[in-house]
Amino acid sequence: MRLDSHQHFWSYDAQQYPWIPKGSPLQGDWLPNDLAPLLARAGLDGCMAVQARQTVEESRWLLTLADHAPIVKGVVGWVDLRSDKVEEQLAELSQHPKFVGVRHVVQDEPDVNFMLRPEFLLGISSLRQFKLTYDILIYPKQLPAAIELVKRFPEQPFVLDHIAKPFIKDGIMSPWRDQIRELAKAKNAFCKVSGMVTEARHTNWKPGDFKPYLDTIFEAFGEDRLMFGSDWPVCLLAGSYERVFALVDDYTRQLTREARAKFFGGNATRFYGVQSEQRSRQN
Repeated sequence: MRLDSHQHFWSYDAQQYPWIPKGSPLQGDWLPNDLAPLLARAGLDGCMAVQARQTVEESRWLLTLADHAPIVKGVVGWVDLRSDKVEEQLAELSQHPKFVGVRHVVQDEPDVNFMLRPEFLLGISSLRQFKLTYDILIYPKQLPAAIELVKRFPEQPFVLDHIAKPFIKDGIMSPWRDQIRELAKAKNAFCKVSGMVTEARHTNWKPGDFKPYLDTIFEAFGEDRLMFGSDWPVCLLAGSYERVFALVDDYTRQLTREARAKFFGGNATRFYGVQSEQRSRQN
């Protein structure tokens, strides 16, 4: 199955989505019917819907969308991993066959070591019993904590979102490059090649701007732990779905047919435990 491993849905409300820039194309409703024709044109079969608000209610809403939208193959939702009720929340949500993982917007946490706090680590330790994955959303300054996190839980599947949002518009590679290589040494760590265009110059980026970052990611993680993600509709701040897809489609032409199949769905299918009609929990 060919998948977009990372995108979002919302019914826009300024108070619920304060991070959405005023006057941007993101100020509107973005729902499965809007994404379906874009996936079809790219030759993709479905997508993974990822949380955009830190509420359990949004997780439930995304699962309801998934019930009515065949393109949504799985949901990466939010629960309060620091709560003493985290197992109750996970038990409820994981009853739905399309609830595949959890994410927290760690990039907005002022403490660079937020993921190493005892209460957060306790929440992470609860995921495996429900056979759930964890999406790591961070900035480069938080990579050292991410490296430590994946080392502490070698049996927990992790995936790094947006290649950790390096400073692409400024062409800065260090220390991001070395830290990515260190993170990739952990075989339970995967990476989404997503969210890059919004870290570049929004109005005048060119494919060559991304080559050093893509070279680093593909060398570090290899063909078995990378997956395509559009970050739609957030990507619209810097480029259309078609341009975002074309950027990585062109880059991966150098790979074998098998490696491209893994990148455009095979690895995401395996990581999230998705099947064509219904997912089964990964072993």
